[in-house]
Amino acid sequence: MSLYRDEGVVLRTQKLGEADRIVTLLTRGNGRIRTVGKGVRRTTSRFGARLEPFMHVDCQFATGRTLDIVTQAETIAPYGMSITDDYGRYTAGTAMLETAERLTAEEREPAVQLYLLLVGALRTLAGATHDPGLVLDAFLLRGLSIAGFAPSFEDCARCDARGPHRLFSVQAGGMVCGSCRPAGTVAPAGDTIALLAALLTGDWPVADSSQPRARREASGITAAFLQWHLERGLRSLGLVER
Repeated sequence: MSLYRDEGVVLRTQKLGEADRIVTLLTRGNGRIRTVGKGVRRTTSRFGARLEPFMHVDCQFATGRTLDIVTQAETIAPYGMSITDDYGRYTAGTAMLETAERLTAEEREPAVQLYLLLVGALRTLAGATHDPGLVLDAFLLRGLSIAGFAPSFEDCARCDARGPHRLFSVQAGGMVCGSCRPAGTVAPAGDTIALLAALLTGDWPVADSSQPRARREASGITAAFLQWHLERGLRSLGLVER
């Protein structure tokens, strides 16, 4: 049995036996891993509370035959304490965790950019500096970009004709010109497109000053874009307050 350390964010937990849990983490060095936290459901557990969703932890693992075992866990940032206290932040955060798990299809495949994006998004969410829905949509758009599905909100996604354009196509990958217009395009309002572009690039002054109508339309487009590339929707996305 060998030992190794890594830092990560707890994505999900599942009960195992009478007192154990399977803990899924997105780690900096090892990508998404599933581990066993032995005895963490007991009230006497030394680190059970640290292995809950949203927690940013530094862990020591022992390699096992099927699943590795968590032998130590130290808190880096207790994001779960702030996020779970507010329904809007909690539902947005839950959708982030599910997305991070879905975007890492293979276990132990390094995903440093996604890991850093998730840590930053949870830090922002816990700090309540921006609307939870905006933080979520920014995370979804940037996460998809890291995965290779960056949307285009300026030039035509098909022929690269210089924008701005008025039509958006999920299957084409963003804004399209009139010549490339496929079936199923929509014509979002100009301020909606400006908001989507701001969320993708991190222009928070523009995002924070957006109107509720633009936020609702942008959220719908983001959800449709995510569902198209993941090939099915997120269970947790339907619970998010908009």
